[in-house]
Amino acid sequence: MNQQYSQLKKAVEVFHSYGISLSGSRKNDHFIEKLKMDPVFVNGLIFELEYHLQQQLQEEKIRNASTPKELIALFLEIQQDN
Repeated sequence: MNQQYSQLKKAVEVFHSYGISLSGSRKNDHFIEKLKMDPVFVNGLIFELEYHLQQQLQEEKIRNASTPKELIALFLEIQQDN
């Protein structure tokens, strides 16, 4: 559980570096439609999350994640599988 908490803390820091708040309903905002992020920056965000969390997501799963909450859930899912 402590490892999961530290992973979440790292993820929150990465999101904050991109100016994305994860409080309230903002965690459910679509990256491109609501947060107005360019797809290049979304890819950069995913790369930084993979780097800081030392996990790699599968391409087909990444395509399904369009909100911060969904993206974090993918990383937590990987951690539970290990």
